[in-house]
Amino acid sequence: MIVTLLTDFGTADYFVAAMKAVVLGRAPDARLVDVTHEVPPQDVRAAAFTLLAVYRDFPPGTVHVAVVDPGVGSARRAVVVSAAGQRFVGPDNGIFSYVLDREPDAAVRQLDDPGWFRHPVSSTFHGRDVFAPVAGALAAGAEPERLGSEIRDPVRLEPLAARRDPDGTVRGAVLHVDRFGNCVTTLTPADLPEGAGDALRLVVGGREVRGLRRHYAGAPPGEPFAIAGSAGFLEVSVDGASAAGLLGVRRGDPVELRPA
Repeated sequence: MIVTLLTDFGTADYFVAAMKAVVLGRAPDARLVDVTHEVPPQDVRAAAFTLLAVYRDFPPGTVHVAVVDPGVGSARRAVVVSAAGQRFVGPDNGIFSYVLDREPDAAVRQLDDPGWFRHPVSSTFHGRDVFAPVAGALAAGAEPERLGSEIRDPVRLEPLAARRDPDGTVRGAVLHVDRFGNCVTTLTPADLPEGAGDALRLVVGGREVRGLRRHYAGAPPGEPFAIAGSAGFLEVSVDGASAAGLLGVRRGDPVELRPA
């Protein structure tokens, strides 16, 4: 059974190793995969995007542990989500929002049976003491129904769906800036007008970006363009350079797709 780990813990401390040790203590044959531990500290939205971008690449039965948890030790709930034949374990703080938006048949359960936890439970490290042991139990064959009661009101982030104005302008935002400086937007290829190509008009960072390309190579040097990225969203890129740096763009900045 595959168990993935996605956190903001970094790798300089013992946190990730401790979580892996607890998972393996419950499921010695588990295959552990690090999605990333470099989510910006306490950035739930960034973690939600990363999870959305990667979970469908894993086979059914995979258990995903996602821990970016500013409310650790507080009254926020701990949950397990069943969706797309996979399981997701983490805090109820919106981290699973985008998966829930995409998977309307998902079931969410509150982890309200402490018998599944590692004891004593630290008030500052639920990744080790709550989420890792539950993930290990799931990987070893435990059914989510045994872990807690179903809830209907999980915490949700604002949906990613773009807004369309009466004049045809589609409004979104920069969702993510990757390490190459590509600006992933909340717009998708489905938002594009039919036959969009060189006539595409995408405004980001106060600059109009024209043209939709199929690949990076061959673009004019220093000229930003739009491209359908691997996560299913439209991205603004520059061949061989950082689009975010060139345009002065940060996550959350508005994006407009204007009629031709």
